[in-house]
Amino acid sequence: MSNPIHGRGAQSSAVTTRFGLATREADGDWRDHVQSLDGPPVKLRTTVTQERPKSILTFNQSPDVPFDRSVNAYRGCEHGCVYCYARPTHAYHDLSPGLDFETRLFAKPDAARLLRATLAKKGYVPQPIAMGTNTDPYQPIERTYRLTRQMLELCLEVRHPVTITTKSDRVLDDLDLLVELARERLTAVAISVTSLDPVLSGKLEPRAASPAKRLAALEKLAAAGVPAHCSVSPVIPAITDEFMESILARAGAAGVRSANWIPLRLPHEVAPLFREWLAVHFPDRAGKVMSVVQDMRGGRDNDPRFGTRFKAQGPWADLFRTRFRLARKRAGIGNEAYELDCSGFVAPEVGGQMRLL
Repeated sequence: MSNPIHGRGAQSSAVTTRFGLATREADGDWRDHVQSLDGPPVKLRTTVTQERPKSILTFNQSPDVPFDRSVNAYRGCEHGCVYCYARPTHAYHDLSPGLDFETRLFAKPDAARLLRATLAKKGYVPQPIAMGTNTDPYQPIERTYRLTRQMLELCLEVRHPVTITTKSDRVLDDLDLLVELARERLTAVAISVTSLDPVLSGKLEPRAASPAKRLAALEKLAAAGVPAHCSVSPVIPAITDEFMESILARAGAAGVRSANWIPLRLPHEVAPLFREWLAVHFPDRAGKVMSVVQDMRGGRDNDPRFGTRFKAQGPWADLFRTRFRLARKRAGIGNEAYELDCSGFVAPEVGGQMRLL
């Protein structure tokens, strides 16, 4: 493959074989014949299907993530980050982790109502809810559906702590709520910045906010008193690692006081999609990139083990850790952990009746 699909991260609709799904491959001669009759393929369009789940809050017992519950009002993500570890979740719905993940989206209009019902259950014990764990809560369709805002309004109403991870400056649309939540020590916002090159980011994360907009959002959040965290992630060897120091310098100047880095992860179908992306955009260094990735992952494309999947091993990993530690120190960014307050939680009323304050 040599011609990129513009505006999308994945370069194909690669279908998983993990669940025994049928796969189809168009014969080259037939494809050429169809194009001669009908013209080139129609530009990919994004579709949104409304989903009506019975619950919205997901609990986990993973020993290497800093939260035990999360909420995702959307499924799939139009940002189209080619490296997104959540892509394989689309396979559970007989959809491609490739182009389907970023073009065939699902919205859950009842998200806030379902969350309210869960928080109102007898015996519910509050702990911070993580948003942005499996799909970006501020992807483009949030501007239409406003599901993230509805859930933040609920968290403010009942004084429930919530954290946000995003790649979008659209988070500023809810700055009013975030300021109120921050005053009560109920929120912290992480924005991931992968590079400072808008052209590169346009290939890696074609529909996410530009790096400049993300850094500007971090600055506005910090200035407004909202705990702002910069995540330099993922760090892709020989592609984005050169920006590590400059990202941290910019984040420090923006008032950010907390930062981390995460090495590239390639679980399940993400590995072949990423290899395909390299072949299209960086064929000259594809071999080097994957060689370093495998060096950090015990000789494999991915290390799925708890405790090591978010970390890397070997000399390359040690080098990145040292670079990050020194750059963070120079930028004046500490290792601050934001402790959110769970003590003020008040269970919500259900059935449309509001609690009197």
